[in-house]
Amino acid sequence: MTRKDGGARPVPIHRGRSYRFTRAIVRKPCSNVAKGLRATAVGANECADNPDPIEFARQHDAYIDALKSAGLAVTVLPTLEDFPDSVFVEDAALCLRDTAIVLRPAAPTRMGEAAAITPALKRAFATVIELPGPGTVDGGDILVTDAEALIGLSARTDAKGFDTLASILVDLGIAARRVDTPSHILHFKTDCGLLDGQTILATPQLAATNCFADYTVIETAAGEEASANCIRVNDKVFISAGYRATTERLSAAGFAVVELVTSQAAKIEGGLSCMSLRF
Repeated sequence: MTRKDGGARPVPIHRGRSYRFTRAIVRKPCSNVAKGLRATAVGANECADNPDPIEFARQHDAYIDALKSAGLAVTVLPTLEDFPDSVFVEDAALCLRDTAIVLRPAAPTRMGEAAAITPALKRAFATVIELPGPGTVDGGDILVTDAEALIGLSARTDAKGFDTLASILVDLGIAARRVDTPSHILHFKTDCGLLDGQTILATPQLAATNCFADYTVIETAAGEEASANCIRVNDKVFISAGYRATTERLSAAGFAVVELVTSQAAKIEGGLSCMSLRF
């Protein structure tokens, strides 16, 4: 099969490998998590609608329990008080097969998170590669399917970062495809999530870009765009609670859906995929 752009369809990496996991790494949210970055407001650190650290910790504990219930052994890293966004471990690394790639988050305040998670990666992986500069890549811009890694260019992931990461992935036998994320979307995966090796949940706006031409796409319901950041973990699909119509669409399509409350993470533009490295 060929893509609509004329390119050859990638050879699958391994059927189910993109969502079959045995382990995960998470990091507890710190007490000053309300100082996390927000792209949509100036002076956001003084925003009245800040996440509550205690409630965030409760929701994060429930998230860990859900990962365990899906069959994962979860490594829980301690808080990093100097890095308010450090609960969002996905942006700091990409985990593939027996290799972890330490990424280069674009925000200067987050660069230390990559260094801080490296020791845990070295304990878990036979090979750990540090992405060289000068480009930047946030893990939230990378969607790995059974066939390829889609890497969205955004305010956090640039062309140089894509080129460097793509060359590493090619050496690992994984096809990388560049996607131009619409400018109003923070991260590529803010508006999409993997349901199985060939099925994507996406907002209508992102689906309209035709970046998922090779895939089956289920669109989020009107007004429920925030539900797109779901994660498939073994036989379960985790979705943020409160999006009834989209949840019903996934259930009707045969997916075993688990709803998790993520209201605190959402206040600093975080979602389900952001809070764990699954491998």
